[in-house]
Amino acid sequence: MVVTIKNSHVVKPAKPTRTGRVSLSEWDQIGTITHVPTIYFYKPSQTQSNAIIINNLKDSLSHALVPFYLLAGRLHWIGRGRLELECNAMGATLIEAESESKLEDFGDFLPSPEYQNLIPNVDYAVPLHELPLLLVQLTIFQCGGISLGLTISHAVVDGKSALQFMSEWARISRGEPSGMLPFLDRKIMRAGDPPSAPPQFDHAEFGLPPLLLGRLNSTEERKKKTTIAMLRLAKNQVEKLKSMANEGRSSTDTSSTTVRGYTRYETLTGHVWRSVCKARRHKPEQPTALAVCVDSRRRVQPPLPDGYFGNASLDVIAVSHAGELLSKPLGYAASKIREAIETVTDEYVRSATDFLKNQPDLTRFQDIHALRGAEGPFYGNPNIAVVSWLTLPIYGLDFGWGEEIYMGPGTHDFDGDSLLLPSPDEEGSVILAICLQAAHMEAFKKCFYEDILLN
Repeated sequence: MVVTIKNSHVVKPAKPTRTGRVSLSEWDQIGTITHVPTIYFYKPSQTQSNAIIINNLKDSLSHALVPFYLLAGRLHWIGRGRLELECNAMGATLIEAESESKLEDFGDFLPSPEYQNLIPNVDYAVPLHELPLLLVQLTIFQCGGISLGLTISHAVVDGKSALQFMSEWARISRGEPSGMLPFLDRKIMRAGDPPSAPPQFDHAEFGLPPLLLGRLNSTEERKKKTTIAMLRLAKNQVEKLKSMANEGRSSTDTSSTTVRGYTRYETLTGHVWRSVCKARRHKPEQPTALAVCVDSRRRVQPPLPDGYFGNASLDVIAVSHAGELLSKPLGYAASKIREAIETVTDEYVRSATDFLKNQPDLTRFQDIHALRGAEGPFYGNPNIAVVSWLTLPIYGLDFGWGEEIYMGPGTHDFDGDSLLLPSPDEEGSVILAICLQAAHMEAFKKCFYEDILLN
């Protein structure tokens, strides 16, 4: 696919905004601090010309960057693996592009390497303080269809905050009044404060995940070729897995973790974990960890204000052995995941924050270093990470030319990265976007569906 860049704009806030340095919370500075790509495809507009679409997008973005002025700033390293955000209205990047391809060429829009041509590239060899936090590419296809590819810095926002921004930007583009304004004060997450106490808990999520038996590091696994798949589960398949996970659980058991049935996320993630272990042909004694991303907004006390704009999600880990996961029923894997999720209380979040504040350097917790070698967290073989978009409002983004016909993650090529998102086609059905080593993917697909059919 040939994509021609026609123009590139620096879009700055339409009005003067706050300037100066802003402290980031510990949760902004660990895990994924690189840019996260997403892509939207739209049918040809019946009401707006391409020129109007581009001008409207540019104008509405400049107005959206007034309340969301943090996204017009730049990150700075300040030593010890830590970051600050400089609010300087340097702006976001908006790229205009054209392609001779047609929407029909994308079939069912499965992620492919061609998406790299539709989403702005971020060059991390460039000094961090020169990189925009938000880059957007509008591509017009020969048929008149549109793709909107964007990539946004995870050091500034998590998924919920990114979607809040996108929703408000679209609302402004449609000419509607603002909805929820962002809550920008990171002090509520103790940004910039010193540690208040030693950690209360043993935070295994910050340690190194298990290695393959007999290995001293993950260097070789990081080098292996990966591939991406999008696998759909119909509503009846999701319900069947939930029944399997909850089978045999006694209603007379009054412990808090067993009265409530396993959720869709706990069930599906447990199924993914087991299928991955099987596809990778792990030995029974192989330790394996599953990283679970938990939103703390309603788990801290008091709860964070609506519209909190920043990272409020933290990763916890469930750990088991491949033999246990595969010899025991699905409910066992789901129970390990629930145990991990239920550790995230107000006390736990405060303790984890103090743990990070007490670290002399945050480098080893940041994914940007994994791009360059063997540093940074790695949840590839024998581990996996499953992020949920199941409850996020990811669909229905209308900038004035209609809602998207497809929305999904952009390209990602880290072994073990996976994402659960609701299918737009059938309520209750789910899509798994997963990246695995190419050598394991076909076996994973077989295991993923076979276990449902055989039960």
